Amino acid sequence: MKLKSVLVLLVFTIITVLTGCEPLMVLDPKGPQAKRQAHDILLSIGIMSFIVIVVFAILIYVLIKYRASKQSPDYEPPHIEGNKWVEIICVGIPVIIVTYFSFVSVQSNYIVEAKPQGYQDKEPLVIYASSSDWKWHFSYPEENIETVNYLYIPTDRPVEFKLYSYGPITSFWIPQLGGQKYAMSNMVTTLNLAADEPGEMMGRNANFSGKGTAENMFNVTAMSEKDFDKWVKDVKKTAKPLTEGEFNKLLKPGHLGQMTFTGTHLEFSPAPEHHNSESTKTEEGHEDHSQMEMSDHQSHQ
Repeated sequence: MKLKSVLVLLVFTIITVLTGCEPLMVLDPKGPQAKRQAHDILLSIGIMSFIVIVVFAILIYVLIKYRASKQSPDYEPPHIEGNKWVEIICVGIPVIIVTYFSFVSVQSNYIVEAKPQGYQDKEPLVIYASSSDWKWHFSYPEENIETVNYLYIPTDRPVEFKLYSYGPITSFWIPQLGGQKYAMSNMVTTLNLAADEPGEMMGRNANFSGKGTAENMFNVTAMSEKDFDKWVKDVKKTAKPLTEGEFNKLLKPGHLGQMTFTGTHLEFSPAPEHHNSESTKTEEGHEDHSQMEMSDHQSHQ
């Protein structure tokens, strides 16, 4: 009776705690990329839960069926050889599960890396998202505006983020729109997302990058294209221009509130999109120049 009361109390406590929790953001998707990832997470949880229940059921069955019994002291159990079917099941089922998960994972990777499903025919909004200690800079080159620590995006339109960093490696993550992707200092990575419905969301740096990481977050607002266009016009009327001196101040380590500017830092501090290719060209040009000097020297001799 005492054990039963403890179990009832335990179940009641678990239910009470779970009902007080907010829903996981990754399981509350607001875009096609996040919906695919949420589907994969729930699929994994369902299959793993089924496996755990089956394994525990078999364990209980074996413990009851083959439990020790009162036999005579000279009892000798029969010799039993291995069962090939049991071995096939024990090896084959895990192989099938791993193969299936691998197939789903690879398929999902291709889906979330491509332009969001349903938006293939729409022109994406390009936003350069760069990080510094410990803030986020969002440059809208087409609209010629820039924001700090907050992001406005239109719904029903793909958004192509160009990610890079002015400091350590960071991780750009909006859980309700898609998975995270790293932002690095000498290269640009691309992340394709889209919002299906208007609303407020939270984004953050999901990678540890110093003492200010915990507060390295930004607000995301998805709105209709009409409202987005109106916001862009209002910013151009009211915001002050972003100068190189002002931007250099923003790059200094520290936390800032939300800020808005006209113009972008891409004009005087462009993203390192062609850094690697330019280095290669420089090296190749140097090699060609050396070879020309060597040929001229040989011709002179």
